[in-house]
Amino acid sequence: MSAAIAAINSRGKMPTRKILIAGAGLGGLAAASFLMKEGHDVEIYEQAAQLDEVGAGIQISANAMHALRTLGLEEPITRAGVRPAAYIFRLYDTGEEIQRFALSDEHEKLHGAPYTQLHRADFQAMLAAKARAYKPDVVNLGRRATGFSETADGVTLDFADGSSARGDLLIGADGLKSVVRRQIAGEVPATYTGDAAWRITVPVERLPANFLEQAMTLFIGGGGHAVCYYVRGGALLNFVGIVETDEVSDESWTVKMPWEQLKADYRGWHPVIQTVIDKADRDKCYRWSLHNRLPIGNWSTARATLLGDAAHATLPYLAQGAVMAIEDGAVLARALSMESDIAAALQLYQRNRIDRTSRIVLQSSANRRLFHLRSEAEMRAEFASRDEGKDRNTWLYSYNPMTVELR
Repeated sequence: MSAAIAAINSRGKMPTRKILIAGAGLGGLAAASFLMKEGHDVEIYEQAAQLDEVGAGIQISANAMHALRTLGLEEPITRAGVRPAAYIFRLYDTGEEIQRFALSDEHEKLHGAPYTQLHRADFQAMLAAKARAYKPDVVNLGRRATGFSETADGVTLDFADGSSARGDLLIGADGLKSVVRRQIAGEVPATYTGDAAWRITVPVERLPANFLEQAMTLFIGGGGHAVCYYVRGGALLNFVGIVETDEVSDESWTVKMPWEQLKADYRGWHPVIQTVIDKADRDKCYRWSLHNRLPIGNWSTARATLLGDAAHATLPYLAQGAVMAIEDGAVLARALSMESDIAAALQLYQRNRIDRTSRIVLQSSANRRLFHLRSEAEMRAEFASRDEGKDRNTWLYSYNPMTVELR
């Protein structure tokens, strides 16, 4: 048994562990800080040569902010982000509002923490800075994981360059194509949804004054949908457009596609959408294919577990992908503080996360049908029979990973 495992301080705290994390995405970085805050020694291994976050907007609802607040990140997130007034559903062509629910002050009043939208790159920089404040050399770049092995005494993570790292526990936070997940759970089939996601950002100075209210706005119907919201303190408008297509490209956020194709995909949509597309940089239009994965029933061994997309990849129709990863890290840190045995801690973590994350994955997938209805009458009927705000406030946003009972 290592000295780290045996090190229980005089106040009776749980053992400190040496924890290896594969992947320095948002989930891996957040988990590292939650764990180091509890006194664990963490090493992150990332295959990329540098930490460059791709993508654009990200949404942090109260359920994630509770955890990020414990790391002292609420203030910088607030400075860099935007608190949207509402979540609004509009018809794709006329722009008619068919439902809205309040965010901003109401969200914070209901759940005790705000709802904030910010740029992924800004958020990743905050998480990386926080992790490095705990341990300056916590992130090891250019180390591509190829597999792991474990014994009763520890776990070894192997890399493509022939080197390896050894610790007490391994966390696979290595994303959609997780090497760690493949070894724990086997191949998890990915089915193309029939959808591809466009993403662009537009500086607000290019847009007309008072162009679009500071809210989360979804234009839905017509066999697709489009999401618009502000980031970087309102300086950028983020656009994510989902279209149905038989053309399947790589499952990657870095694939550029012709602006003309984006324009054609949204022919006939509302003038707001046309203006956003017209004002975009024509050489910075990205599109990636969306694949669906059913939830898995086990993501842990005795000394290895999964986190974030590696455990429960989800479609972006509830804006909870990164939020789930943050929740994971917070709950895992709590589980390790409650159980001295690593295997028991991982089962406690997994037991308290699988049902919630599976529900989010499945509901997000179900929203695809709702958002893409082609009949205006069907859309009106669907929204007349449902209250999206009440539903999400009841179970989704109300979750607090720092206080929820673990059993």
